[in-house]
Amino acid sequence: MLSTAASRSIAGKIFSAGVLCLALAGPQSQASAESHDNGETIVSHGISVFGDLKYGPDFEHFDYVNPDAPKGGIFSTWGFGTFDNLNAFILKGTTPVGASIFFESLMEGNADEPDAMYGLLAETIEYPENRQWAIFTLREEARFSDGSPVRPEDVVFSYEVLLEKGHPSYKVVLSDFETVEKLDDRRVKYTFKEGANTRELPMTAAGLPVFSATYWEDRDFAETTLEPPVGSGPYLLKDLDLGRSVTYVRDPDYWGKDLPINRGRQNFDELLFEYFADYTAAFEGFKGGTYLFRTEYSSLIWGTGYENLPALEKGWMIKESVPDGRVNGAQGFFFNLRREKFSDPRVRIAIGQMFNFEWSNETLFYGIYSRTDSFWENSYLQAEGMPSEDELKLLEPLREHLPEEVFTEPAYSPNVSRAQQLDRSARRTAGQLLDEAGWTVGDDGMRRNEAGEILRIEIMNDSPSFDRIVNPYIENLRKIGIDAVHLKVDNAQATEREKTYDFDITTRRYALSITPGMELRQLFSSAAGKEQGSANLMGLANPAVDALIGEVERAKSRDDLTVAVHALDRVMRALHIWVPQWHNKTHNIAFFDVYRRPDTLPPYAMGETDFWWYDAERARELQSEGAF
Repeated sequence: MLSTAASRSIAGKIFSAGVLCLALAGPQSQASAESHDNGETIVSHGISVFGDLKYGPDFEHFDYVNPDAPKGGIFSTWGFGTFDNLNAFILKGTTPVGASIFFESLMEGNADEPDAMYGLLAETIEYPENRQWAIFTLREEARFSDGSPVRPEDVVFSYEVLLEKGHPSYKVVLSDFETVEKLDDRRVKYTFKEGANTRELPMTAAGLPVFSATYWEDRDFAETTLEPPVGSGPYLLKDLDLGRSVTYVRDPDYWGKDLPINRGRQNFDELLFEYFADYTAAFEGFKGGTYLFRTEYSSLIWGTGYENLPALEKGWMIKESVPDGRVNGAQGFFFNLRREKFSDPRVRIAIGQMFNFEWSNETLFYGIYSRTDSFWENSYLQAEGMPSEDELKLLEPLREHLPEEVFTEPAYSPNVSRAQQLDRSARRTAGQLLDEAGWTVGDDGMRRNEAGEILRIEIMNDSPSFDRIVNPYIENLRKIGIDAVHLKVDNAQATEREKTYDFDITTRRYALSITPGMELRQLFSSAAGKEQGSANLMGLANPAVDALIGEVERAKSRDDLTVAVHALDRVMRALHIWVPQWHNKTHNIAFFDVYRRPDTLPPYAMGETDFWWYDAERARELQSEGAF
């Protein structure tokens, strides 16, 4: 999804860990308690993990938006690679940016609370204190883009089709759901399995995309499609140039445009995504005005590409770094643990030793990055030092499944190298580890095991701009006797290889939540690693990790959650399933001076496609001056 709130539903989100959680709506949430067949229940306009809601039932708009933002104009940016499918909820095909924008969920999150959700298609949620079920009452005015009402039947169909034909990850997400049923013309009820941890399940249900059952009657949901789908969202498909660009247009008849949850949002008439095969070509297109907004992911371009740029010198373009309050995420080279050669952690540690971040940051990144070591980098959820007493209570029963270093050493951080491409100390350490693991150097300088097999690894890369990072790493690995290969593929090949786990090492960024919960099953559980196309690319299968994910899900307070996440972070770092890369605590952005935003951005999203707006007068000035 493109909007901040929508990105927190399950829809279209495989590697991003959004908010899929539930908490009791306590007194601060202004929920009401009513009598029901199963005893006292809570009826509320919203829900959060640990009880608090910032916004009451009569809120007029989110605090971070400009409720009077003008509507109009076009937001244009770029996409990487290609696409061949508009169905973002299946395994087949590759979808363009924003392919899930057509659909809405029963409730949505926002950008200034870590884990709250408020009614969208549904006006209320009702649930008992044990959260064993949830009833959603649909808004009478909710409509699909063809004018038909959103019915309980559509909600039931959406659940069933995702479970039967959707991306395999949904089988993991929905594994604790028992039934979904229509109660009457406006109400639908989700019932969850006895014995399941139900803390998050109503919010998981609230975040599922809702499809039109009528639209899909004579279409196969499991197949790719380029037909514009019928959804209830604020945007429709305007134009699609296969593999090159996609344009969405704001629906003038959008049913929810006057809802408080939407006020000050969805301000652009059109959203355009121009596709490019590589970062360099994309930057050249930006300089020429092919698109007008760019989040800069290349440190080389950020450090040198904007120097003496006429658009900046003339005041046509703005270049700035905007604080990013989110968890920075876990970006790194991830091992495919399904491969036997990576079964020994000493091999993985040795490979990690040869990535010289310090040299890369000084030589390649212009010093703008910091080294990542945690899955919850830049947050209080990051494990530090030795395990606390509370962590040990969770870890001790799992000792047989854990490396001893979890208990005897501080939370793992990567080695710090000298700022020269090949650090000799790291080389010696890596060599010793490989020797101990049975991969010894032969007469030809290559490492072999007892069976005579050469230690060959391929680092898969689909981005030409990443070549300058991978190539020195390959050189370092070869100098310790590893037959390292830089496997260059295009975006479509990389996507397909990752779906089928046909790789040795690949780069991935996991964007984790400040309130993690059930989504961790998709990312790191043993069950997810067995599903084709899973977000668990590594094939991580560890009973301790599974148990700690359960502890995270069962946490009844934020303090309990913090302890459980610290333990999980500590364990996954000690398992050496990745070679951590780097992070930046800001959004590096550049854009032509036609976009405006609220004075203060919320902590959990930059919101450029959500609550920014278009300055038509300034756009006319720039166009008259030949800016684009």
